[in-house]
Amino acid sequence: MISIPLTADLVRGALELERTERGLVPHRLPARARAQNSDPRLALVEAQPAGVRLRFRTRADVVELETLPTKLVYPGAPPRPDGVYDLLVDGVLTAQASVAGGNTLNVDMATGASSLTAGSPGVVRFAGLGGAPKVVEIWLPHNELTELVALRTDAPVEAVPEGRVWLHHGSSISHGSNAASPATTWPALAATAAGVELVNLGFSGNALLDPFTARALRDTPADLISLKLGINVVNADLMRLRAFGPAVHGFLDTIRDGHPDTPLVVVSPLYCPIHEQTPGPGDFDHEALAAGEVRFRATGDPAERAAGKLTLEVIRDELARIVTRRQAGDPNLRYLDGLELYGEADFADLPLPDDLHPSPAAHRRIGARFAESVLAGVDFKGA
Repeated sequence: MISIPLTADLVRGALELERTERGLVPHRLPARARAQNSDPRLALVEAQPAGVRLRFRTRADVVELETLPTKLVYPGAPPRPDGVYDLLVDGVLTAQASVAGGNTLNVDMATGASSLTAGSPGVVRFAGLGGAPKVVEIWLPHNELTELVALRTDAPVEAVPEGRVWLHHGSSISHGSNAASPATTWPALAATAAGVELVNLGFSGNALLDPFTARALRDTPADLISLKLGINVVNADLMRLRAFGPAVHGFLDTIRDGHPDTPLVVVSPLYCPIHEQTPGPGDFDHEALAAGEVRFRATGDPAERAAGKLTLEVIRDELARIVTRRQAGDPNLRYLDGLELYGEADFADLPLPDDLHPSPAAHRRIGARFAESVLAGVDFKGA
């Protein structure tokens, strides 16, 4: 086997690679943004490599990837399965594997406080790939911290030139919650269907219009940008309508400072009954947790909408108004109603298993619709 140096040109979807004593940790926010963050939950999820993959051309029949995973344990919640590594050969999902063991991170669901128990690296091995030239992609687990330790193959590899880049920002649904595997989150499915390079800045619970996230988007090269906004602002009960509108304008202004002409799509929330007319904060359904099931609920009072509390219906109206107002001076800005991706009829057909996040089948439907309605028809910058 040949030991292949883990270089940046083999890693896609990360904004920064942190060098450690053992290897590389992919980050989806740069160091400057991480230094300005004070939320341990965001620190955790930005280091989960959703959308991050190794990509190279090779004749190798055998590929091994050694990693040090960090498994998340939430006391009081059902245990989480091991993260999945997806192998794609010439764009086709061909095999899957997991790394057992590794570090264990115990996370308090109420406070976000955590404690780490150290473990050892493991290896995923993919064999029987054949000796023909091919493009190999290994998508890292979207919901498990992963330190890259070593890459080994039985034939040389070479980097693949980068294609058109789709830069996406969103919430846990974009991050991949409830998806079956990293290459089957809805953004990954849409990107694969459209043949574009995904940079996924979907941060579970943390699409909160943070200025440092806007600056990360501003400074990242992209041919298309999409922003799926709203659900986290509601279930975090973070701001009122008076603050939300200016925050969205500021977020868009910052992105436009670096991408003045790049096609930019603002996507409003998908259908979610618990928050359609009921404000946040959102919370776990503790009765369901006691029965070993993860479900969510909204705890706000619908009457508080009159005082500016946000619901998904309010968010959709405000985002549509903001985009319409800005389009006169920004012809490359578009609004997409999230209900076109997953609406009330979809909920009846493919319900949200935990009342908040789509099922694997719904991820497939959302990805297909986004690929068709946005990626297939967009005039990519520079295309």
